[in-house]
Amino acid sequence: MAKVTFREDRCKGCTLCTTVCPKKIVVMATDRINAKGFHPATVIETDKCIGCAFCATICPDCVIEVER
Repeated sequence: MAKVTFREDRCKGCTLCTTVCPKKIVVMATDRINAKGFHPATVIETDKCIGCAFCATICPDCVIEVER
């Protein structure tokens, strides 16, 4: 199982990570806003993550870290 970590305080809400997740478990957190004023990206159902790291690769701000 993979471990996905988001540095939500750095997320600018571009949504690029949500477009590349093959399991569609990366979403924007609509229930909170970070210090920059954006809805940060987060992962739901972490147990479904396959560790492909597509989300981390496409993130322009290095917000996401994937550990296998």
